[in-house]
Amino acid sequence: MVLSVLVILLLSMLYEAIKMGKAVLLRRALPPSLSQDPLLEPEEEVPSPTQGRWFQYHVGQTLFHVVQVVLGYMVMLAVMSYNAWIFLGAIAGSTLGYFVMYPLLGRG
Repeated sequence: MVLSVLVILLLSMLYEAIKMGKAVLLRRALPPSLSQDPLLEPEEEVPSPTQGRWFQYHVGQTLFHVVQVVLGYMVMLAVMSYNAWIFLGAIAGSTLGYFVMYPLLGRG
């Protein structure tokens, strides 16, 4: 039982890491004017090196999304076993994953 709870905890942490990874990848894919403040008017369009790699970023986002969906469904199926310890492991993993990964979002 302890191993099951630990695995669910780690899967939940990985889910949060993937979610933050998608956000960092999206920030890198957007032009600087859009990633800083979406309410500001875009200035002159200056071609950036990331514009030519849009497809690579899109493929990366898609792969991150697929992994995130698979992990989310795996955690959901584990929680649907109606075991309180597994439920608490999923909650603790999500909390720890967000706590650890969120500061990295500002660095990306």
